[in-house]
Amino acid sequence: MSFDFEFIKEDLGNILTNNNEVDEWFDVLNTVLPKFEITTRPRVAAFLAQCSHESNNFTILHENLNYSAERLHVVFPRYFPTVEAAEPYNRQPEKIGNKIYGGRMGNGAEASGDGYKFRGRGILQVTGHDNYKACSLSLFGDDRLVDDPGYLETKEGAVQSACWFWATHNLNALADEEDIKAMTHKINGGYLGLDDRMARYKHAVSVLEA
Repeated sequence: MSFDFEFIKEDLGNILTNNNEVDEWFDVLNTVLPKFEITTRPRVAAFLAQCSHESNNFTILHENLNYSAERLHVVFPRYFPTVEAAEPYNRQPEKIGNKIYGGRMGNGAEASGDGYKFRGRGILQVTGHDNYKACSLSLFGDDRLVDDPGYLETKEGAVQSACWFWATHNLNALADEEDIKAMTHKINGGYLGLDDRMARYKHAVSVLEA
């Protein structure tokens, strides 16, 4: 299967405007997207819009957990009910990851280190042991991503895992309907950044149609 329109490197560069590795990203996208039937303008535009929002134009491939104590209290009040409670975790990403992700999503308890090991990675931020395992089994038929979660920080791993998430949540159907709001809810669990996602989608469509 191939794209049903002319998908070219220059267009990707006009969409990922602050990315200095467009050539490499284009090669990976050109290979991987057709395997998941992300081949029409609306589907490609939606994929690029959502993923570029989540990853700052494909430049951030792992979750930033370098929070101050004050910010931890604001963002994660369930785990840090006061600033004082957050102080021991101030600017300590590994401790923070183990705290907020420990004991859920298939991760072991905080002391296991699973929370940080299986923090969000890739351009759609696969997070948690169970999601790494499901992604690995689907893509490769084995547990390699559980053993080597850092693979999702490579370009190939980032795009493959995003496409896995895309297919698993049937986002091609929503792209066909141009329903960016419903798509955002499936990706985000809410509507965080909806205006930016919609603006990115409209821009991507205009570039791909030019």
